[in-house]
Amino acid sequence: MPYSSPSPLFGPGGNSESFYAEGCKSTLQAPGWVARRGLGAYEYQAGNGLTASLSTLAKIGDKAREHSIAMSLHAPYYISLSGIEEEKRLKSIDYITRSLEAAEALGADIIVVHTGSAAKITREEAMHLAADTLSRTLEAVDGRWPAVRIGLETMGKINQLGTLEEVLTLTQLSPRLVPVVDFGHLNAREQGRFHTADDYRAVFDAIAAAKGDQIARTLHCHFSKIEYTAAGEKKHLTFADETYGPDFAPLAEAIVRDSLAPRIICESAGTMAEDALAMQTMVKAARAS
Repeated sequence: MPYSSPSPLFGPGGNSESFYAEGCKSTLQAPGWVARRGLGAYEYQAGNGLTASLSTLAKIGDKAREHSIAMSLHAPYYISLSGIEEEKRLKSIDYITRSLEAAEALGADIIVVHTGSAAKITREEAMHLAADTLSRTLEAVDGRWPAVRIGLETMGKINQLGTLEEVLTLTQLSPRLVPVVDFGHLNAREQGRFHTADDYRAVFDAIAAAKGDQIARTLHCHFSKIEYTAAGEKKHLTFADETYGPDFAPLAEAIVRDSLAPRIICESAGTMAEDALAMQTMVKAARAS
């Protein structure tokens, strides 16, 4: 079941530079560190691979429960649902399986998975391969770690699978599959999509139509400012950047206006916790105005 909260939750994806600057050395310290800043969520980063033992992950999970931190896990970046080499593509099943097991140890209710590439094949072929990989994955993990959902992330580069529409299509394969919207990614691949509260609300409406109101209202999502080119995403920035978006203020307006309760993970470049707190503050200000 998704984490239930009457209000939005905010937190960092991984450890900010300030986490280490303050003398912290282990992610075991992260839940308490995040909680002391008044944040309520944390996404464990396994993008470069799962290296921690299950016992270590369980200890982190214990700390998260102690501090009431909602946990998620970002699965390895090298997962490729649409890879054209079948042997490599089907290894993704094992990577997702291991990520689900790790997430359960953490007490996380969702893993975040990249959807794959469409650089060397048509988007139709890529979608077919991704759907096949996911179908095989769902069969392999049927009945195992049922409390952990598989989140498919919208992507920032144009040659990647991961438009909102593609993600929602793939999630129709199973109730266990849910969208993870990265607003910075969508903004980058569409050359500046988000300007108004209604621009953001259109995303929640599309998710509600495809997956239901509860999934839309409590959406697990990512937010950061991202520099982009004609090819889409170039690099993640911080909230100090004033050139690239998206701007969070209209999303704060939409959250308050429509009584949404998303869990928003910040993936800024080094200032994830600080920018997550800035978003939380903006929502509180919007609610008070």
